[in-house]
Amino acid sequence: MERLEQIMDRLRAEGGCPWDREQDLGTLRPYLIEEAYEVLEEMDRVVEGGPWRALCDELGDLLFQIVFHAQLAKERGEFRLADVARAISEKIVSRHPHVFGDTSVRGPDEVLRNWARLKAEERRRKTGSEGSALDGVPSAAPALLRAERLTEKAARIGFDWPDVAGVRSKLSEELAELDRALDEQDQGAVAHELGDVLFTLANLARHLGAPAEDALREANRRFTERFWAVERGLRERGIPFGQASLQDMDALWEAAKASQAAPPRAARLPRSELAEVRVHVPAAAPEFWKRVGPLLGLEVSVRDDEVRLGTRATDLVLLPASGSAPPELEVHLPGAAGTLAAAVRGAGGSMEQLGERECVLRDPSGVVVRCRT
Repeated sequence: MERLEQIMDRLRAEGGCPWDREQDLGTLRPYLIEEAYEVLEEMDRVVEGGPWRALCDELGDLLFQIVFHAQLAKERGEFRLADVARAISEKIVSRHPHVFGDTSVRGPDEVLRNWARLKAEERRRKTGSEGSALDGVPSAAPALLRAERLTEKAARIGFDWPDVAGVRSKLSEELAELDRALDEQDQGAVAHELGDVLFTLANLARHLGAPAEDALREANRRFTERFWAVERGLRERGIPFGQASLQDMDALWEAAKASQAAPPRAARLPRSELAEVRVHVPAAAPEFWKRVGPLLGLEVSVRDDEVRLGTRATDLVLLPASGSAPPELEVHLPGAAGTLAAAVRGAGGSMEQLGERECVLRDPSGVVVRCRT
């Protein structure tokens, strides 16, 4: 951290980087948002079983934005990076008396209620008023995320449905009101009721433990991949862009949907059920796997003569053993097969393309991996 701060000093100093020297809080705003979204993308990949290394890099980019902002404040005598770290340390300690003090709690719900009470006390000390339980939800946040956070904060002081059934019933009520507005063809009422439906859906997502913003982002990804498959199918059939019938596109869509839903999701297995699989191989080929593994969504580590290929669910350990037959593995690729082919051959392996979405690769010891994109 000290080195990073020194680098930031140098960039902003006389003779430093002209671009960095001309930045201010206003010009840095879009970069902060961009870096945060790039972190989210890598978090999604890790959740799906991908490697952690890229997340480390993106967290570094986001951290640099914080260092940059603290540098601007230091130049004006406002605060330093150490003050930022000290302030959040004190805040976290004060809001966790059940960890750093002698308070007892019976579970996470009580932790959240205590958190809301402690925040209100902090506001009262600072401003003379405890404010609102809804304070702290940024108005500039994406609307779906903000809706979920607003209901979460209200729930911390007891303003909430007792169970999922209550929220689901409310959703049915709001959908019925939307249907009446549609029947009446009242555009203002339609927009109003649609907002209530979306808000209730965000509340339902919170109760289900499936964040609405994450769920919608995944739905966007699925839609994009399926629509790309539709476009590829149309090109293969020689149907000009914009001239396909709805029936043609529907058929390709259903095929893409079936293909997308088919692969098993090993990353969804709870780690406690299958933490490690040890496989005997002719040789472990560590250099090959360090280069190729991350392209298969595997986190690779080498210890002595073992190669550990990690996913979110399971660690696959390749153990050298003379006389062992090369095993055959199957993985689902997170990235492009073209990038993979170059890496495989460059690391001494071989790869055969079986189709647009399937290939077989072999490491230098003969381990066979069947891959599907």
